[in-house]
Amino acid sequence: MHDTIFKRLLKRKGLKFTKERKAILKEVFSLHGHFDPEELLMRLRKKGSRVSKASIYRTIPLLLESRLIEKVIKVDRHAHYEHTYGHSHHDHMICITCGNVIEFHSQALEDLQERLCNGEDFMGISHTLEIRGYCKKCR
Repeated sequence: MHDTIFKRLLKRKGLKFTKERKAILKEVFSLHGHFDPEELLMRLRKKGSRVSKASIYRTIPLLLESRLIEKVIKVDRHAHYEHTYGHSHHDHMICITCGNVIEFHSQALEDLQERLCNGEDFMGISHTLEIRGYCKKCR
């Protein structure tokens, strides 16, 4: 299904679903966790793919636009991503010392978001929450 969503976006933009984009999409959805473009490139190269770094950097914004991945900024301000299609919503706590990312879900936060939006007659679709601080090991 995620490839259908991606193909639809590409068609709307007049772009093709190339073998490079197909390889990138397949690899992104084989990952379970956060990744950065360099890690993605290394994984693809280990599998014998000839995808270029430029192709990865051009494809990531398209995956973001199609809402198949989301950006997670780690402590070093380095962008990491995670695939979100088929996964329940969650937020992140990021340790500013070691960069550890703890994923969590809070129904209370989801309910608060809904109340805030309703109070402003606003239709909320999504939110991103990153709490920065110190993990148990770094305190």
